[in-house]
Amino acid sequence: MQFSKSLAAIGATAALALSGCVTDPTTGQQHMSKTAMYGLGAAATCGIVGALTHGSTGARNSALACGAIGAGVGGYMDYQEKLLRDQLANTPVEVARVGDQIKLVMPESITFATGSAALNSAATGSLTSVADVLAKYTDTTISVSGHTDNTGTDAINNPLSQQRAQSVAGFLTNRGVAANRISTMGYGSRMPVASNATVEGRAKNRRVEITINPKAQ
Repeated sequence: MQFSKSLAAIGATAALALSGCVTDPTTGQQHMSKTAMYGLGAAATCGIVGALTHGSTGARNSALACGAIGAGVGGYMDYQEKLLRDQLANTPVEVARVGDQIKLVMPESITFATGSAALNSAATGSLTSVADVLAKYTDTTISVSGHTDNTGTDAINNPLSQQRAQSVAGFLTNRGVAANRISTMGYGSRMPVASNATVEGRAKNRRVEITINPKAQ
């Protein structure tokens, strides 16, 4: 009986904490956070633990705390994803979302000349839009990684990929993104996303990725 009451408390509290209504700062409209379900899962899990240890009161308090955190982070990242998709809609930059992580994939074709780490004009336009969003939403960390295909040697590809990541990071910093939020890494050809046996595959592998994560709560 006590456990049933605890489960009821979990459900009620999770529903309250994760009603999903978050306000878009650009439109003023309320909508369900894309990651509300992550928060709901967190609320349920924490609530069950609280129920087993402290009964219905523990369930309610645990679900509320975990659920609210999940919903808040999700909504915060939702806004950034929407702005980035809008800003980059007519560019070759790919915007992907996995949980609370946002990943931007910039192909070499719009970013660098072959063998160069100097940003070209097509890249600076897209990166300006990215930097403006990142400078506005400061509660995130940013990882910039450079990647090449397997043409050439590691002695060439590894430093080139690192230099490209640093070029992108430097541009973001110059546009107002705090340097202490950004880390860089050059992977060379070690992390392909397509086969290097084809021209198309090699083109996909030559890229810079910008990964945006919420800061730890």
